[in-house]
Amino acid sequence: MANELNEEKLPVLNASVAPEEFDWDAFEKETVYDQDKETIAAQYESTLSKISESEVVEGTVTSINKKEVVVNIGYKSEGVIPATEFRYNPDLKVGDKVEVFVQTAENKAGQLVLSHKRARALQSWDLVNAAFEKDEVIKGYVKTRTKGGMIVDVFGIEAFLPGSQIDVKPIRDYDQFVDTTMSLKIVKINPEFRNIVVSHKALIEAELEAQKSEIISKLEKGQVLEGTVKNITDYGVFVDLGGVDGLIHITDLSWGRINHPKEVVELDQKINVVILDFDGEKKRIALGLKQLTPHPWEALNPDLKVGDKVKGKVVLVQDYGAFVEIEPGVEGLIHVSEMSWSPRLRIAQDFLKAGDEVEAQILTLDREEKKMSLGLKQLVPNPWENIREKYPINSKHTATVRNITYFGVFAELEEGVEGLVHISDLSWNKIKHPSELVAPGDKLDVVILDFDEEGHKLSLGHKQLLENPWDKLEKDFPVGAVVTGTVANVGEKAATITLAEGVEATCPIKELAKEDGSQAVAGESLDFKVIDYKRNSHKLTVSHLKTYAAAKTEKADRPVSEAEVAKKTVKKINDSVEKTTLGDIDALAALKAQLEK
Repeated sequence: MANELNEEKLPVLNASVAPEEFDWDAFEKETVYDQDKETIAAQYESTLSKISESEVVEGTVTSINKKEVVVNIGYKSEGVIPATEFRYNPDLKVGDKVEVFVQTAENKAGQLVLSHKRARALQSWDLVNAAFEKDEVIKGYVKTRTKGGMIVDVFGIEAFLPGSQIDVKPIRDYDQFVDTTMSLKIVKINPEFRNIVVSHKALIEAELEAQKSEIISKLEKGQVLEGTVKNITDYGVFVDLGGVDGLIHITDLSWGRINHPKEVVELDQKINVVILDFDGEKKRIALGLKQLTPHPWEALNPDLKVGDKVKGKVVLVQDYGAFVEIEPGVEGLIHVSEMSWSPRLRIAQDFLKAGDEVEAQILTLDREEKKMSLGLKQLVPNPWENIREKYPINSKHTATVRNITYFGVFAELEEGVEGLVHISDLSWNKIKHPSELVAPGDKLDVVILDFDEEGHKLSLGHKQLLENPWDKLEKDFPVGAVVTGTVANVGEKAATITLAEGVEATCPIKELAKEDGSQAVAGESLDFKVIDYKRNSHKLTVSHLKTYAAAKTEKADRPVSEAEVAKKTVKKINDSVEKTTLGDIDALAALKAQLEK
């Protein structure tokens, strides 16, 4: 500044006087100084920045302490700004350039009043949009936590940081981030509602993607690595391999059958895994744990063979069969057909449940394919071997009803021996469904009708043990007999007639006509003539028409006497007299006299 002043015009007063003895009063009274005072002030003012209030300018940080930050904007005094306005930037240092808002050029104390926060607020949306478009990393100060995330100060604007965007791993304690500064990326802007959504996770993922690509490029199938159990799900375990995750599917955790991965590993556990496969493009890595131990089939007793008995535990039951673990990792299947000698179709749940301890016989054994089939029924005698001796034809037994179908009843004589009572062999009367007579669990007397030893099938009968009511009906209601019955119901083609002792018969509609020409209706009691009886189909047919039509026919066929003929003739003449003329009366009178003789 001294170089810019015109030193020649300034007199040097008392130059030889020591500073402490300098006469300032005399100096101020000097005429030359008074004349150039305004010039000197103008020259001084020209060295200062021209500022206006409510203007945003750039300044330089000259000093920083816990409470204040001093900024020089080239004005005659420096501005002091509260340090809290720079919380978003913990790396601020002396010499940094910052934007400030000039609130007052000179307050009552003659001090310059600046605000960094207001400067940021005025430019905030421009800065936000620019950072969003350029995908820049910005700094944000976490002010407080809120529902579902945290509120962050970004360029003086409040932005929302969702909890799911804090880190790649789940965060349970949000409070640990309050009053801290985080690196963020703007992921969403809504100018209409002035909403901003930011993410810290996006930065981590970008770094992880780079790490993944590098790690995957070095992977090889069969390579054994150490990892940390990161997450456990129902279908498998995610393992952190040091920057990249791999999945151990539940089927690759253990040679034995397990219900949940938690049975094998736990969170944060260090384990060795083998790489089974990987996809560099999709960044997917398939890992295995059980592959690091020998397959249990390789350690299976080499002397074990078909026909041997083994013991095991039922680990899984399906409709078609049950899987039995005879050694850890070695299972055999008991098909439902090998659980019982009974030929009736059933499900495995009828015989076994998970957790049952069973003894079975080896039916097939394939060590190469690592498959084994077992049987339960082979450990008990086959009841069908001597079936004819135990249950000869026509022999009578008591069976238990196990299953009912529309065509008959399956009845069990003993464990593994069942027979079918066809619906036609249940009752002498016609029934619509077997459930009309029996229910599952009922005891039923049966007779052996036929065998199918090869197919393990028995034909049983029940009605054969009962008296055939149609034998008695044939005697009580012979064809031609006239009996009394009640019309039960009337259909389109026939009516049902109830006879004595509840016997039902069928009467065709045309045979239901009464003598006066009307038709009988339900509830009427009439005489019926038995006109047909079909023993095989158990059908009794009757007719009301024939009860009176037969009497008319007999009367028409009877011989007529001369007296009856004469009587009819006279009656006929008398009926016609009124219709004759007077001239015919004499002739008619003579004819009448002859007839009366």
